[in-house]
Amino acid sequence: MNRPRRPVQAVLFDRDGTLVEDVPYNGDPDLVRPVEGAREAVRLLRARGIRTGVVTNQSGIARGLVSAADVRRVNARVDTLLGPFDVWAVCPHGPGDGCHCRKPAPGMILWAAGRLCAEPSRIVVVGDIGADMEAARRAGAHGILVPTPVTRPEETARAGHVAPDLTTAVRAILAGPPPDRVLAGERPAEAACAGGAPPAPGAAVRRPR
Repeated sequence: MNRPRRPVQAVLFDRDGTLVEDVPYNGDPDLVRPVEGAREAVRLLRARGIRTGVVTNQSGIARGLVSAADVRRVNARVDTLLGPFDVWAVCPHGPGDGCHCRKPAPGMILWAAGRLCAEPSRIVVVGDIGADMEAARRAGAHGILVPTPVTRPEETARAGHVAPDLTTAVRAILAGPPPDRVLAGERPAEAACAGGAPPAPGAAVRRPR
């Protein structure tokens, strides 16, 4: 990721595993729990006048596991706890539907950029898996990966920028992301993904979003 030549206009967050704990195909607002540092991260951005949004794959709708209304209720709870966010983009499609919005396709990021009147090159996408980073790249935006136990080691290895937590990622955005792969104050990529080892037995298991 090259250093942005102009100030960041907006930051778009993945939802599950990035802003809130990843509850697979969650349709229950009562299960929404912000991840550590999420409130501080969005507060820092808003204090600097940087707009915020959420771009989220919700294939549970296409799979019949949750309804669109369920997802709206969960999103409303996230907005209550961490928002208000300036824009929400939700992809309801499944992996085989061939849509242009499901990450790693760039559709949601480009749509959100239009709603925010922001140039993609002045947007940073923060997420926890490779699809988030690839969507950012295809849209012409910047990406910062914040790994979780379900982030694959190869995704961390491919990411242009890796931060150990949301607060570190946001502080780096506010300072202007440097051209180096590892941001100031963060662990090396190998440490960020727990040494690159796969999740231990009983750890969170990755599911398609």
